[in-house]
Amino acid sequence: MSSVKKELHPSIAKFKTFVKDHPKLVEEVRKQKRSWQEIYEDWYLFGEDDQTWAKYRSTDGDEEPAKEDEKKAKGDFLGSIFSSVKNMDVDQMQQHMTSMNSAISNIQQVLQQFQTKKPIGGGSVPNNPFGFRKD
Repeated sequence: MSSVKKELHPSIAKFKTFVKDHPKLVEEVRKQKRSWQEIYEDWYLFGEDDQTWAKYRSTDGDEEPAKEDEKKAKGDFLGSIFSSVKNMDVDQMQQHMTSMNSAISNIQQVLQQFQTKKPIGGGSVPNNPFGFRKD
């Protein structure tokens, strides 16, 4: 039998090395606190240098590199936001915004149908319908 090795997508290969550097992520998945899909999506959005990943690194290494990484992550926070915005698909975002707009419009129409309409300056209704029983 010949073993056929499939070439992984480069982002998947990077994610695998990221997981190897952050072994506590494996524990999170095994304890069913998070799924691999959630972790991958967060990794893709935030990047591997985000400070959210600091708690998942192995504790075998020195503390000083972790502190340097935290300082670097704090300094690069704005850069990670810009890179996330840069990776967004504008057409897809426009499509989502349009669908959200139509959903909100539909909800407003439904609410307007169920709102009670107040009479405009019509007849006056007495405050107490049983006022005739007063002595």
